[in-house]
Amino acid sequence: MFKRDLVLEQGWQSLLVNLETFLGKKPKDLNGVLFIIGVQELGKGFLRFSKEEKQDLMHIAICKVLSLSGYYELEGLDKDGWPHWKMVKKLPHFDLLEQEKLLKMHVMEYFENEAYF
Repeated sequence: MFKRDLVLEQGWQSLLVNLETFLGKKPKDLNGVLFIIGVQELGKGFLRFSKEEKQDLMHIAICKVLSLSGYYELEGLDKDGWPHWKMVKKLPHFDLLEQEKLLKMHVMEYFENEAYF
């Protein structure tokens, strides 16, 4: 278990370095990376977003990355072009640390699949 956590953390740190190189600024944490994914999935560039819109972007990102394992499915876009997702499979019951690990694994998979760098 410890080795798996170490491999996850090394991969995560590598992703942060790649994002810093690509964006010119290193995301502070998982939430920052989720925001970047949300903006990417919205497809409207880095605009000014309200606090509520930033939360919505992070929700979009969480749904997108968890869709890689079949937890969510894209329902479609609303009239403003914002994606809407539906849960199709229940998420496992994890504590906060395990939830963060699950999200980090899926975020890394997202960037591997999307080949941004």
